[in-house]
Amino acid sequence: MKFLSDEKLTIVGAAGMIGSNMAQTALLLKLTPNLCLYDVYEPGLKGVAAEINHCAFDGANVTYTTDPAVAFKDAKFIISSGGAPRKEGMTREDLLKGNCQIAEDFGKNVKKYCPDVKHVVVIFNPADLTGLVVLLHSGLKPSQVTTLAALDSTRLQTALAEEFNVQQCKVTGCHTYGGHGEQMAVFASKVKVDGTPLTELIGTKLSAERFEEIKKNVIQGGSNIIKLRGRSSFQSPAVNSVEMIAAVMGGEEFTWPAGTYVNEGKYHNVMMAMPTVIDKSGVHFKAVDGTAEELAALDKSYEHLCTMRDEIISLGIIPPVSEWKKANPNL
Repeated sequence: MKFLSDEKLTIVGAAGMIGSNMAQTALLLKLTPNLCLYDVYEPGLKGVAAEINHCAFDGANVTYTTDPAVAFKDAKFIISSGGAPRKEGMTREDLLKGNCQIAEDFGKNVKKYCPDVKHVVVIFNPADLTGLVVLLHSGLKPSQVTTLAALDSTRLQTALAEEFNVQQCKVTGCHTYGGHGEQMAVFASKVKVDGTPLTELIGTKLSAERFEEIKKNVIQGGSNIIKLRGRSSFQSPAVNSVEMIAAVMGGEEFTWPAGTYVNEGKYHNVMMAMPTVIDKSGVHFKAVDGTAEELAALDKSYEHLCTMRDEIISLGIIPPVSEWKKANPNL
């Protein structure tokens, strides 16, 4: 049985719906046989481990634990969904304090038990902030920590494919940048629908008003899932995050936008979605290209991220920016 790697992959928050789907997806995609499931909720964790074993994945070596020392020891790759999920009526930002405190413990566990980890993917909300907290407290390089942002872009792709009744893969160039939250910036100037630029379709086959409605629905995509299913998204974030870690493990490059640490140009000391590529050497990003209106929306999203960053500084979860180099010499 051929796996991408034989190195240890730890799933944090494995007892939850996202975590259990990540575990199954990782084994289906044959990332590594050495999969460790970690959660503090033991009954649910045991249930997930049993279900995974009942799948009878050939060559799998699945372990589970409630002890972070065991879970993190020798881990080379980690995906964490180990925060509180959103409930109906909540925004991602509503989870700020509690989940950033969880992220602080997570980052410290990485630094203590597996400082040689190769890559960490953080997907629990608000991911831009929880990822930043993990980066600061883990001591890792910015290229080693990414956050889930691709869902916003795939939701835009989905919405446009449905609107024009084309196969989803026929809609290209769908990207959202900035924060993975209510202030995300939707970039559509590069979008093509079955080869035709979206800019040519707006005003002819798609009214400007309808497109604004589509953008609003994309921004509210997560809350719409909660209304439809009674719980937050779990299948799509699981697949996206596993594909992100697979890229670092030697699989196909991940080219959807990812949350990454940015400290250059106009944007400084934040984790935000950018035009990224994740490969075996980590995450790499380039400057955003868009219309004046799109770039203005990105500036607004950045300002919102800075406000939330400053809030968790005031809570003592991370130190002031001036002390970040002391907390993590890689910054």
